[in-house]
Amino acid sequence: MNFLRLLALLLVAVPVAAAAADSRPRVGLVLSGGGARGAAHVGVLKVLEEMRVPIDAIAGTSMGAVVGGLYASGLSAAEIDATLRAVNWEELLGDRPPRDDLSFRRKEEDRNFLVRLPLGLHGGEFRLPKGLVQGQRLNELLRKLTLPVATVHDFDALPTRFRAIATDLESGERVVISSGDLTTAMRASLSVPGVFVPVEREGRLLVDGGLADNLPVDVARAMGVDVLIVVDAGFPLLGRDKLTTVPIITNQMIAILVRRNSEVQRASISGADILIDPALGNASSFDFRHFAHSIDAGATAARAGAMRIARFAVREPQYEAWLAARGHARGDASPQIDFVRVAKGSERYQRPIDDLFGGFAGHPLDGEAVGARITGLYGLGNLETLDYQVVKDADGRQGLEVTAKRNSWGPNYMRFGLSLSDDFEGNSAYNARARFVLAEMNQLGGEWTWDLQVGESPRIATEVYLPFSYRQRWFALPQAKYEARNVALFDDAGRRLAEYRVKGTRFGLDIGREFGSAFEIRAGVHREDGESRVRLGDPTLPSDTFDVRQFYARIAYDGLDDVGFPRRGASFFLDWTGEHDLTGGDSAADLVTIDWQFARSRGRHRGILWASMGTNLDAGPGDVRNLFPLGGFLNLSGLAPGEIAGRHFAIARAIYYRQIGRSGTGILDLPTYIGLAYEVGNVWDERRDIGFDSARNDFSVFFGVNSWLGPLYFGAGYDDSGDMAYFLSLGRSF
Repeated sequence: MNFLRLLALLLVAVPVAAAAADSRPRVGLVLSGGGARGAAHVGVLKVLEEMRVPIDAIAGTSMGAVVGGLYASGLSAAEIDATLRAVNWEELLGDRPPRDDLSFRRKEEDRNFLVRLPLGLHGGEFRLPKGLVQGQRLNELLRKLTLPVATVHDFDALPTRFRAIATDLESGERVVISSGDLTTAMRASLSVPGVFVPVEREGRLLVDGGLADNLPVDVARAMGVDVLIVVDAGFPLLGRDKLTTVPIITNQMIAILVRRNSEVQRASISGADILIDPALGNASSFDFRHFAHSIDAGATAARAGAMRIARFAVREPQYEAWLAARGHARGDASPQIDFVRVAKGSERYQRPIDDLFGGFAGHPLDGEAVGARITGLYGLGNLETLDYQVVKDADGRQGLEVTAKRNSWGPNYMRFGLSLSDDFEGNSAYNARARFVLAEMNQLGGEWTWDLQVGESPRIATEVYLPFSYRQRWFALPQAKYEARNVALFDDAGRRLAEYRVKGTRFGLDIGREFGSAFEIRAGVHREDGESRVRLGDPTLPSDTFDVRQFYARIAYDGLDDVGFPRRGASFFLDWTGEHDLTGGDSAADLVTIDWQFARSRGRHRGILWASMGTNLDAGPGDVRNLFPLGGFLNLSGLAPGEIAGRHFAIARAIYYRQIGRSGTGILDLPTYIGLAYEVGNVWDERRDIGFDSARNDFSVFFGVNSWLGPLYFGAGYDDSGDMAYFLSLGRSF
C-alpha cells in the first residue's frame, strides 16, 4: 500500500515539478568560500526553503562547496543545520583521530609522548605532515551524509545539479568538478593549503578553490540558469590597528588575493540577480566555535532581501512537488555491495582490507559498520588517508573500493615527550624522551620501537610488536630495556635521609590481545638484574644487587578522551608482578597496583574521580626498589615529590576544573583551566596499619594549559600536617 502511494505521488510530482520549472525562472545558487564564515550559507538556505524558492543548480567553493554539496545530495537546510551545530569541530578538525578512536597501542604511546606533532622519517630525511589536519574525520562525516547518492557520479544527476571549485596546486589553475565522487569533490574544494592535506583526484593535487575562484558566478551561470542568488561570506580586510602579528598579516595577504578575484565575479552580477552579504564582521575563517552565529547571520541577511527573493518563490503545491522529486532522486536505500576491492596504489594494504571489509560483499552497504572499520584501521596511526567509494565494474555490478594511503611523511616516525617538575624548594627534575617507530614491518601492522630518555631517569628500551591478525588482535611483544631512577628516603618529619640510585636491565616476552580500541590483556615473563646503591646520604646504608625472574600480568582499559584534561570516559589498570630471586636467596616480591579514573563534564565544568593503590606482599622493608612513593601534584600535593614511601599505598582524589579561556582561536586553540582537588591517602609499611584514621588529607588549587608540549600545571598544595608546597609541572598528571 505504501509503495502504491509513493508511486502515485511520483506520477503526479514529476509532471508538476516539470511544469513548475517551465513556468518560473531557473534559479542558480552561488556559495562562496570563507571557512567557518561559510556556515552563513546554511542560514540563507533555510530562508529560501521557508520562502519556497526552488534551487535548480549550485556552484560552491570551499565551505560553500561543502554546504552546497550536502544540499545538492538531497539534504534539507534544516538537516544540514542540525548536523553542523551538533558537530564537535575541535575533534572533527583535529590533526589526529579523537583519542577514542586510537588503537590501544597508540593510546599507550599518547600517555608517554605528549608532544602532539610527530616527526616523520622518509628516505633518510625528517619530514612534517603536509597539513596540520588530515581531514579523516571530516571525510567520514561527509561519506555518511551523502551515502544515499554514493552511486551518482554525474553531478547533473544529483537531486540538485552541482559544481565544486578547487585549485590545482601545481599549476594554480581553477578546477571545476562536475563528476566523480561527491565527497572527494567537497573535500578537495575545502583543503586549505598548509592546514588540510591536499586531495589527489584524477592525477591532480587539489587544494582550496578559494585560491583560484572564491565566488564562482560564471560557473553557475554556465549551468543554464536564468537568475542567480549569490552569497558572499568571503574574507574581510582588517584595519591597520589589527595587523599586529605574522599570522594575521599572512591572512590579510591571502584575503587580498581572494577578494581581487571575487570583485571581478561580483562585477558580473546583473540587475536580475540577487547578492547577499551576511554581516559577519571580522569573524575568523578558522574559528568554528561560532558556527551557530554565522548560520544566524546568513538567515538575517537573506530575510533582509526577502522582497527581492520573493519573486522566485512558487506556490506550496509546486514546492511540495519539487521537494518530492528531490527526495526521489536522493533515495533512502543503501546501495547493494556485490564485491570489495582495493584501489589502485593501495595494494600493500590488501590483507587488512580483505580482513576488515571483505564481509560486506553480498549485502546492502551499512555505512555505520563500514565507518567503524575505517575508524579502527585508521586509529592504528600509520595511514594518512583511509577512504571508500561505491564503484561499478565492467559488468555493471556495484562494489566497495577502499583506498589506503600510508603517511606521506612516514611511515616511520618519531614522537617526543617532556616532563618537568619544580617544588620551589630546590627539588626539581626533568626528563626528555623520544620514541622512534619503525612502522609497517609486515602486512599485519608490526612495528619495532626504540625509546630514549635523558634526564633524572635515563632509559633506553626497545620492543617488537608482532600482531597475529587484524580482526583478532593477538600479539607478541619481545622487549628489552635499561633504566636508572632515584628513590628518596625520608624520616617521619619529612627530612630527606638518603637517596638511592636504582639501575636495572630487563628483557622478556609478553603475549596479549587488544579488544577494540580501549581494552587490552597481556601476560609475560621477564628477567631483570641490577643494583641499588646510596647516591646521597649516609654511605654506610646497605646497598643491594638483584637478579630476579618476573611473571607479569595486566588488565587495562583506557576510554579517556584526553590525557591532559579529560572531559569524559574512564580508565582502569590492574598490574601484577611476581618476582623470584635467581641468586639463591629467599627474597621475593608480589606487587599489585590498581589505578582507576572516571571523568565527566558539563559545558566548561569538568570533574574527575581518581583512585590508586598498590601493595607489596612479600618484599622486606629494606628493598627500596619496590617501595611506593607519594608526594607532589595530585599525589598528596602538600608534600614534596616522593616525600613519603612505603610497601603499601592508597590515595583517592576528587578533582574539579573549569575551562576559563583559550590562548588562540579556531583549530589552534590552547585551552586554559583553573581547578582544585581534594586528596586523601598515605603509605604504610604494614597492612594492619592501613585505614582512614591514618590517612592524610590534602588540598590543592592549580592553573593549567593544554599546550602542544603537554599539559602544564602551576599551583599550590596543603597537607593536614601543616606542610604547604608549590609546584610547577609539565607532563601528564591525571
